[in-house]
Order: sequence, then structure tokens, then C-alpha cells
Amino acid sequence: MSSHHFVKEGQEPALVFANGQECSHDLVVQLMEWCPFIVALDGAYHRLKNKQIAPDVVIGDLDSIGSYEPSKEIRFIQKNSQEKGDLEKAILFLIDKGYDTIHVIWATGKRLDHTINNLMLLATYPKIRIILYDDFSKAYVIPKIFSKVFNQGAFISLIPLPYCDGITTSNLKFSLKNESLKLGDRSGTSNESASTGEINIIYKTGLLAIIESTD
Repeated sequence: MSSHHFVKEGQEPALVFANGQECSHDLVVQLMEWCPFIVALDGAYHRLKNKQIAPDVVIGDLDSIGSYEPSKEIRFIQKNSQEKGDLEKAILFLIDKGYDTIHVIWATGKRLDHTINNLMLLATYPKIRIILYDDFSKAYVIPKIFSKVFNQGAFISLIPLPYCDGITTSNLKFSLKNESLKLGDRSGTSNESASTGEINIIYKTGLLAIIESTD
């Protein structure tokens, strides 16, 4: 069952269950402890129900959900727009509620088109801290001045969305010095931390995402 406690709306991260490949139970539990408010895309509703996880909101065009019983505990929101995917509908709903940090799981794997579209949402809403998790990676947009401590050999990829200029890094095995990255031309995948300690990344223009990988 989901772990809920009373917090001000938008004060803590929200958690969205998309409709891709499921992740480990441990990751689900960890994220649910961080995120007291849970949104499920309609395609994930029955899978969550089978796991005895009760979201606060189920959102989408509701075409994937089939039959369901109205509940006082779960709010079902039908959004029929074909211009936006269900994950984007969930993100917009949470932005409207005041959330500026949104954790997303089950957003990768299964259908490749959905995975790519979900990753591109990082570029669509760069002012919102959206973090995509699976069992092997987490992806998020970084600010123009970024630092974080990593262990030596931690796998790190830098992904331009779609172009980024003036990138300078420190403590990466393959360093960048005022360089550019561009999707389809040059990306910064399969890098790693050179030593245990702080990695620093700065860039001048564009948008840059980081993917932290464990495998």
C-alpha cells in the first residue's frame, strides 16, 4: 500500500507511474517513501492495483483502463487530447498543483516510441525538475552550473537536448573544455568519474541532461 502523510501540496516530490517496463520493488518502495502524492497513467492502473498500490490520481484518456470502480480515495481524470501523451498530461496536472519536482518510473522499456517521447519531456519542461528512473539509470536536466559527488568509475552520460554549447567539465575521464554537443552529431555518452569526489559541469547555452547509470 502507498505510504501517505500530510504535507502541503507541491512541498515534496510527486511520483508518476507511467506505462512502460516495471522496475524493482525496492525502487518503487524507495520512491514512494520520498513522494507522498502518487499519480498513475491509466495504462498502469490495473498493474498497480494488482500490487496493492493505491495512487491518489489516475489520469489519461482512460481508454487503456477498461472498467473500474469509482473510489473516494482515487480520483480518475479523463483527458482526451491527442496532442499530448498521458505522461505529459500527468506532468501538466502536477505543475498546476504547484509541484516543481516530479519523479517518474515505468517510463522506459516496452515501446521505444514511448521511451523516446518520455525522455524528450525533459526538454519540454526544463524549469520543472523531472527525474526519470529505472533499475539501471536516472535521467534529468542539469542547470548551467552543476556539481555533485560521485564515486570513482560512476557511469555518466551527458545528453544535449538537442544542442548545448560552451561545456566545460572537471573530474570526468573524458573531459570537455568549452566544447559543444549535438544530438545526431556528437553526444557525451559512456563517460565516467575520474576519481571519487565532486564532478563539476558548466555550459553556456542550450540544454543538457545527465544520465547516471549503474550498469
